[in-house]
Amino acid sequence: MAPGGLRADSRGGDEVHERWLRLLNRSTGDPGYRDEWFDEQCGGCKFWIALSGELGLDWGVCAHAGSAFDGQVRFEHDGCEGFFARADGTFG
Repeated sequence: MAPGGLRADSRGGDEVHERWLRLLNRSTGDPGYRDEWFDEQCGGCKFWIALSGELGLDWGVCAHAGSAFDGQVRFEHDGCEGFFARADGTFG
């Protein structure tokens, strides 16, 4: 169980999701979002490791030593310059 008793699959997951959305590097809603970034989102990166529980449906940890986000929780639709596509083409 996480500090404060919050489990990733509890009702508090919505609050965590909304709070973590402020961490985005690239938001698909931003006017400057590039078309090619739709194919380079964290959820499709070979270095993205999904969290367990409800939050794992949208959130994972970056494990790319060359990324500025290594070791940090990332939204599956976020992205960075260190993107490396999964060999099998899966997402999430």
